[in-house]
Amino acid sequence: MKQIVLTACAMLLFAAPSHAGNTRFDRSLAHLDPTTRLEQVCAVETMARVNKDANPYRPDRAVIYALSKPKLRGDTVTGDGGAFRSKGKWYQYSFTCKATPDRMKVSTFTYKVGKPIPEEKWETYGLYR
Repeated sequence: MKQIVLTACAMLLFAAPSHAGNTRFDRSLAHLDPTTRLEQVCAVETMARVNKDANPYRPDRAVIYALSKPKLRGDTVTGDGGAFRSKGKWYQYSFTCKATPDRMKVSTFTYKVGKPIPEEKWETYGLYR
């Protein structure tokens, strides 16, 4: 279910002009419980940062809890079991994501891309083509 929400939120963010997309995305976030909201803003931030940085990846999906459960402390979530999809392949990543107190925006974000996730393990982790 969380993957469906992430997909819907990401589509709203990237499918419309920047300002309009952010307004729709913010409205969608406002309806989520605080923990899910934090997961969503951090997943979207993953895609934005990885896409912006100088690397070969162009993510279209991200799941912060794909390989392992992240740790939540206040408005900060950290983990080493995130996964993002780029050009049809999934990659593991570790991250630290700190959000604003309302969990509507990310204030600081760091990440490190790990190894590709073998396709034969995708189903185990709930990942898809």
